[in-house]
Parts: sequence; structure tokens; C-alpha cells
Amino acid sequence: MTLTMRRRSLLAGSLAAPMLAAPTLARHGWAQSAYPDKQIKMVVPFAPGGTTDLLGRIVAQYLSEQWGQQVIVENKAGAGGNVGAELVAKSPPDGYTLLLGTIGTAVTNNFLYKSMPFDSVKSFTPLALVGEVANVLAVHPSFPAKNLQEFVAYCKKQGPNKVSYGSPAVGGSGHLAMEYFGELAGIKVEHVVYRGSSLVMKDLLAGHIQVTMDNLPPYLQHIQSGALRALGVSSGKRWFSLPECPTIAEQGYPGFDAAPWWYVSGPAGLPPEIATKLSTEITKGVKSEGVIKKIRDAGAAELAGDAAALVKHMQSEHAKWKKVVEAAKLEPQ
Repeated sequence: MTLTMRRRSLLAGSLAAPMLAAPTLARHGWAQSAYPDKQIKMVVPFAPGGTTDLLGRIVAQYLSEQWGQQVIVENKAGAGGNVGAELVAKSPPDGYTLLLGTIGTAVTNNFLYKSMPFDSVKSFTPLALVGEVANVLAVHPSFPAKNLQEFVAYCKKQGPNKVSYGSPAVGGSGHLAMEYFGELAGIKVEHVVYRGSSLVMKDLLAGHIQVTMDNLPPYLQHIQSGALRALGVSSGKRWFSLPECPTIAEQGYPGFDAAPWWYVSGPAGLPPEIATKLSTEITKGVKSEGVIKKIRDAGAAELAGDAAALVKHMQSEHAKWKKVVEAAKLEPQ
């Protein structure tokens, strides 16, 4: 069917519509049927080399292989992911610019920034969940607690803010996870902010600080070697690469789940057919053995879910982290 024929068909079937609407709708339908017919851009809102970047490249490669169209990754770092997310929010809603987003761009940045350049819900079309990563509560071997119960008891005995811990950022996933845990456990620990996980780990291994709550992957080898001790992981279930370490939830805090996560979205207003095609393909990919292996090799775990699952997850996470931030009295910056 030619483009001209589609236009005539639409004109004949929609006499009540303005005449100019017909060619517009025809072009819209033509684009949907051909999608994708050119290169797709996957915006990763963080620098190359990190887990977010790796997951973006895994999804991009999978889509490229399935559809025979190149999907390139473009790194646009800044403002906790807001710079890259804004770029996608302001892109044409045609399916050729996508976001590999984080819990920050979807939820927590709303509570941590005074001004947001986009609406986390209204500015995007949700497509699919991709993965998650556990935080770990880890201590130096000299710390006088062998498990989570002993850690809580020690912190209570020492008093508020007498025990300190390191994490890479104010409002980062480790900081928020510790605030969440502290609220449930009835303890208050002092936050020492570092400029990156590598610096946290360096001081922790040297004993300059004795506690961290941070993304697990960088610390895994040191926990396995005995150089550090893991007291609990923040994920809802035991972590695949550290199965001997119990979750915080199973140690007396049922329901505790503070695992940062990733997803894919597009600009608001994506045509439904394109959104459905993307959601279905990405969800299928995240469930496939090859992609699961790549995600786990990157230190994360698969978290498959279509657009509806992503929306539901965002809603529950928004409610949870809003309470945590308010209880911690964190001021937007």
C-alpha cells in the first residue's frame, strides 16, 4: 500500500475530521508499520564504564541483533542522571531516542533536587524494567559486630551518630538505604560522604572507616577474601553472587528492599504500537539466558517487567522513598 492510498483511505473514513489531519495520521501510521527503519539512540545518563552504561549497552546490543537496526549508546552525564533524562524527555516521540534510566531519574531525584527539568511520570512513556543491584552493609573485620543484630545493638549502645559509615553521595542509593534501615531499626548513624565508591572502599579496607552501605559489586571480591565482612544485602532476596549473606529483610526487617534498579523509557507520546513493540522485545530479552548472563556479569541481576510492571514499580518506589527522605529530613539541593 502506498502512502497516497493510505491518505485517501483515511480521508474517506474520517469525513468529520479536519482535512489536514489525514496526511498527518497517515504519516504516523506509516512510521509505526515500518519501525524501526533507522538508527536508534539509547541515552545513558551517566559516564561510560559504570553499571548503568553496561546495562544500556546490553539492551542496545540485544535490540540491534533482533531488529537489524543499529542501536547506539550516547552517554549524557550530569545532575544525577537528569541531564540525559531531560534530553530524552524533549526528543521527538518517534521511538528513535530512548532512555536507560535509573531509580534516580524515575523516583528519588524528585526528592533531592529543588528543580527538576522534567516530570518523571508525564514526560516519558514507560517501556520496561531491566535490572537491579543489591546494596551491601559491610564492615571492616575489626568492627565489633558479626551480624546485623549485633550491629544494631552496638549502634544503640554507642548512641546517635556515634557510629559512622561511608557512601559515595548524599541521596545516593547507599545513603538512602541506610536511612531506610536506620528508621526501621531505630538507630542513627553518621553519614561520611565520599567522591566515589573506590574512595569508600580504600578507607574501609584500611580501617579509616569501619562501615559502608553501598552497591555490592565493587566490594564483592574483598568480602569473599575475608578483607571485609558483609552483614546483610538490601535486595528483597539473597544475591546470586553472595548467597551465603542473608538479606536485611530476613534478619528481622520483613519487607525491607532497597535495591537500585534500571528501566527503559521513551519520550511522552510514543505511538502505542511502537511502545508495545519496544516493551515486548525488551522484556523478552531481559528474560533470555544470554542477556541474563551479560547482566549478571555486569554485577547486576535481571528484573524483567513490561510497561505495566514498570509503572506499578515506580508507584510503590515513589511512596517508599518519599517516606524515607521525609523521615531523614533530607533537604533538596
